Amino acid sequence: MEYHQSGIYLHNGMPAFEADTDKNAAREATMAYRILRAHEKAGAPKDGQMHLVFDAMISHDITYVGIIQTARASGLEAFPMPYALTNCHNSLCAVGGTINEDDHAFGLSAAKKYGGIYVPANQAVIHQYAREMMSACGAMILGSDSHTRYGAYGTMGIGEGGPELVKQLLHNTYDIPCPEVTLVYVTGKLKKGVGPHDVAIALCKETFGKVKNNVLEFVGPGIANLSTDERIGIDVMTTETSCLSSIWETDEKVEEFYRIHGRSEGYAPLKPGETAYYDHYVTLDLSEVEPMAALPFHPSNAVTIRELKKDPMHYLAPLGLEDKIVDGKIHVDQGEIAGCAGGLYENIEETAAILKDHTIGCGNFTLNIYPASTPIEMRIAQTGTLRELLLAGAVIKPAFCGPCFGAGDVPQNHGLSIRHATRNFPSREGSKPGEGQSAFVMLMDARSIAATAANGGFLTGADELDYEFECPPYVFEKSIYEKRCYNGALKPQPEEPLVFGPNITDWPKMEALKDDLLVRMDAVIRDEVTTTDELIPSGETSSYRSNPLRLARFALSRREPAYVGRTEETAKMKVEELGLDPDKTSFGSAIFCNKPGDGSAREQAASCQRVLGGAANFAIEYATKRYRSNCINWGMIPFTTDAFPYETGAMIYVPGIRKALESGAEAAIGYVYVPGKKLSEMDTISLHMGILNETEREILLRGCLMNYYKAHQA
Repeated sequence: MEYHQSGIYLHNGMPAFEADTDKNAAREATMAYRILRAHEKAGAPKDGQMHLVFDAMISHDITYVGIIQTARASGLEAFPMPYALTNCHNSLCAVGGTINEDDHAFGLSAAKKYGGIYVPANQAVIHQYAREMMSACGAMILGSDSHTRYGAYGTMGIGEGGPELVKQLLHNTYDIPCPEVTLVYVTGKLKKGVGPHDVAIALCKETFGKVKNNVLEFVGPGIANLSTDERIGIDVMTTETSCLSSIWETDEKVEEFYRIHGRSEGYAPLKPGETAYYDHYVTLDLSEVEPMAALPFHPSNAVTIRELKKDPMHYLAPLGLEDKIVDGKIHVDQGEIAGCAGGLYENIEETAAILKDHTIGCGNFTLNIYPASTPIEMRIAQTGTLRELLLAGAVIKPAFCGPCFGAGDVPQNHGLSIRHATRNFPSREGSKPGEGQSAFVMLMDARSIAATAANGGFLTGADELDYEFECPPYVFEKSIYEKRCYNGALKPQPEEPLVFGPNITDWPKMEALKDDLLVRMDAVIRDEVTTTDELIPSGETSSYRSNPLRLARFALSRREPAYVGRTEETAKMKVEELGLDPDKTSFGSAIFCNKPGDGSAREQAASCQRVLGGAANFAIEYATKRYRSNCINWGMIPFTTDAFPYETGAMIYVPGIRKALESGAEAAIGYVYVPGKKLSEMDTISLHMGILNETEREILLRGCLMNYYKAHQA
């Protein structure tokens, strides 16, 4: 696999470095641009951006309460498109008393009142439900989860923070600069024992950060050699490359997928036009992919299992995991096959084939498997696979995303877990370094996890075993959903009351931006990348996602525990005592990170800062468009700068910021503020706001998205 920075044409399905067609015109012939253009809102401003309206939306129970509460405060009357509320993140109700189930009751009442779809806990993980019931070739789905990826089924999925879904609910648009498109040209065929996660991890290793905000477009003869499960298993991990979205060519296998799921009308053949242009390209030869492991703490930190086993000390000693090496072999404590990446039908069937006539034993190694939906669980029961797995000692659990973010099957302290899941970030999967608790996750394909389980917990690539496998055909039992899920899409019942538990609270009032801005730096983080899990931890905080004030207490708790206390100190300070006019000066908290926002789309990474008085963020660059958009939607100016040599406690003063935003300026001058000094005596810092469209500027001026909508209602 190799990434190429240069552009390339695709002419009649074959790569070409030259063509008679203009690059800009040929870019319009990509599948990505054809779909994007078809979703541009009629009459939208011609300002060089795309203003998109989606066909459907989907959220889970960490995000949908906040989204609906925000939209409700902004004038929501009915969902304008099919909107599914799934319950796959806060399914466990042991933390926080009745909180999680109260959120579920709220979700069902909102689906009835506003005309939505409600998927009860343990019926399906968010993305599997969307694949089975909502995808369609040429469609676009917006989800409040970063792994909203359905490109293998011909659907462009984009994961965003909640406020972007609020905009769609209120008939506004999703606004992006015209994206670059990266071609992924697929050839070859997977070898036995190599699965979709191996390809995905290798793709992350090769492209992470290089394809930021691009659309990945998969074409080539190798696609025909992949099943639809293998395709979607690769596709869902494109999020970890930092791309915006993905799209694949479709064929008779995709057509069969839609037929099996009772939605033949969802299929349409997709391929690029006769001559299409791509800004960059990746050559992917499936036959060259080996079983892979993504080492802690990122999916791109990848190595072949062969290399890892050859020199385990080289890879594990820097992590302090030398004790996992036993007689030259790596012993792991736990295996997990779960969620939108791992819990697929073919993954589980092949896992059973590898484990046939084996047992995981009676030691400390455990294996937990979560089918991604109840229809998949029913089918593995019908094929006898469920029995084989139970006989091998595996534990089969209901559809749940917990193992992906630390709300289920957290390993022991210093435990090494191998997981067919989407992420292995620091401070995730239960780790609380500040409290002396650590967990280490390596991402691996289900096949190699099964091979490791068959070998008593000693790390083993599936290509090392001799096993037979022929996947039984998949049968989809739609009646499971028909009998249990509420489907009132586009059929609102306004008379239905919303059901509120005591933890569900409204957003606190947020002030409009004044003429000038003064911020106090309450956290300065020098790490190369700061993930959303560090900005607001996952796991035990999930229960409080419907209570902005309680959740905000967890902000930066695992990375900078003193942050919340500092914001409280800032809130007590008086602008007039600092020598500035309180009627003209907004005063708040701020953080600096080199590259914040890698990972989850959840809006709370930004909203918690805002609830604590956050007024701006400073960065060298933002890791994702998602996080930067969240900052804007919550009224925090997303400054970037070339350098930030200042420490926690420093104050930055930006005079005339309101006028700068009103005038369309993309830059401003900040001053390292010292009370009593003249501006001419203060250090200056060049600040950039980047490209902001008219709506984004107004949101910042008014203080947040809710204020923006309230103003327009009036």
